[in-house]
Amino acid sequence: MTPEQAWLLILLIAMLVLFLIDRFRVEVVAIAGLLAGYALGLYPTEAVFSGFASPVVITVVEILLVVQVLARTRFFDRVSTALAGRGMRGTGVIAILSGVTGFISIFMNNIGAFSISLPVALRISSVTAIPKRQLIMPISFAALFGGLVSLIGTPANLLVSNALVAATGQGFRLFDFAYVGLPVAITGILMTSMLAPLLFPRDGDDDKAAPETPRRRMVAERRVPAGSPLIGQNLADLPARFALKPHALLRNGAFVFGSADRAIVEAGDLLLAEADDAVLADFAASGALQTDHWQAGHWQAEASRVEAVVMPESTLVGSRLRSLEVFSTRNIAISALSMRSPRIEGRFEDLQLSIGDVLVLEGDRAAIAEALEECECLPLASPPVPPSVSLSWQPFAIFACGIAATTVLRPDIALAGVVLVLALLNYLNIRQAMADLNWPVIIMLAAMIPIGSAVGTSGTAEVIASALGTILPVSQPLAGIAVVLFLAIALTPFINNATVAIILSPIAIEFAAAGEHQPQAYLLAVALGASLDFLTPFGHHNNTLAMGIGSYRFSDFIRAGLPVTVLSYFLSLLLLYVFWV
Repeated sequence: MTPEQAWLLILLIAMLVLFLIDRFRVEVVAIAGLLAGYALGLYPTEAVFSGFASPVVITVVEILLVVQVLARTRFFDRVSTALAGRGMRGTGVIAILSGVTGFISIFMNNIGAFSISLPVALRISSVTAIPKRQLIMPISFAALFGGLVSLIGTPANLLVSNALVAATGQGFRLFDFAYVGLPVAITGILMTSMLAPLLFPRDGDDDKAAPETPRRRMVAERRVPAGSPLIGQNLADLPARFALKPHALLRNGAFVFGSADRAIVEAGDLLLAEADDAVLADFAASGALQTDHWQAGHWQAEASRVEAVVMPESTLVGSRLRSLEVFSTRNIAISALSMRSPRIEGRFEDLQLSIGDVLVLEGDRAAIAEALEECECLPLASPPVPPSVSLSWQPFAIFACGIAATTVLRPDIALAGVVLVLALLNYLNIRQAMADLNWPVIIMLAAMIPIGSAVGTSGTAEVIASALGTILPVSQPLAGIAVVLFLAIALTPFINNATVAIILSPIAIEFAAAGEHQPQAYLLAVALGASLDFLTPFGHHNNTLAMGIGSYRFSDFIRAGLPVTVLSYFLSLLLLYVFWV
């Protein structure tokens, strides 16, 4: 082993330890490791920041931009509300979504399958109140599992097939990988679906660790239109299924009395409920709940939405909402109220204002400003009115065209076209969207690319393989396959899976020749191990996307990925021995 290879291994181990102890920010560790590698002479000057121009990093940034748009659409509301309406548990929803993702990934690249499922997961999380941390990592893993099943599931499969052609004159058929890959994929997806609710509980420390935008609890009175997913639901079920806390239900102008588990929501009912402002916005945008002032024709297309806090000197203190002529005479609607008092009785118009309450006002901006000045309330943020449902299919259609274009164009080029079209059609504000990206994760990925490339160019992988070949009895088929599979799993977090296949395929063929065995099982072990990439967020760009959107920590991938990797390793060995040895 050369000094360069030794220093590279020491650097990788040190960085992994620093990532795991979680005492330093991931981007700081990544940049420090990148500069340390340069100081040690592991790569030339021009390669230090080459990761920031890598197609992988550019693709990740583009998908994060597109997902910001898709997450705001309501294209998947039917799927999301159907799952919520059936009252399925979190594990069942995770398993279904992961299974669909894995199935898609059999026939297209992993990142495309994950990108298609990602907006669905975000909508399901919003509608069913399943934490997104329980959904995003499982579908990332599922996309990788799906690639195990077919020849076209991932580039590594095609590369080992080409190596087999060079060695024997005949490559793998389309579903030769399925004998091992399909059982491993099904088992891995089921295991991940069961682990996710345990590892990322709704109210546990892990859930709190994920930084989220602060949300305000709002009280609002909304009409339940025909076709709403709330119809037929018990009031008692609304908090768990829809993140709505009901306070009153009115039908034909009269209160519906009785216990919450017997009161059933019907079309046309008025529901007085409390929820996060984002939840109410989602219901309004999807048409699941409507405000009466929209239906009465008082709403204007150019209306603004302004939040205002009731100050101590305000004339509104102690007043009930129905008596606020300062707003009603100016055609200003009070659509929601954030109350400091926990006591909520009667209808929405009966609520009494106190100091510190926050009103959500909708109407003409100039009229709102005039009214707030008159009643001495302080205007706060002015959140946008939720986007129109009627246009929600278009961003996904544009994205679908971009995914289809990846069959003839590089993914970063095809997705650049998607970003451009979304920006031209005013679905995407690139300047604001770039500011909202999770840049620490992107920096970590870009900084790890030169270090990972050094593993391949320095010959470190070959040295490790040769050392294991002299220590272990690779002439025995099971031992040789076990070594090849282990090497592939160990290398793929630092090198992309295509490079792993290129480096390890000749080594696998040599191991097979040493034992006078056919190389198929050894090459399949290379392909399997190259896709079993669950241990780090930078090993595969799916995991990088998952970390950025799901707000995971580095250690979360170890906790979730290690048991899945260990199970997949031994199951793969068993199936390779049964079907291919």
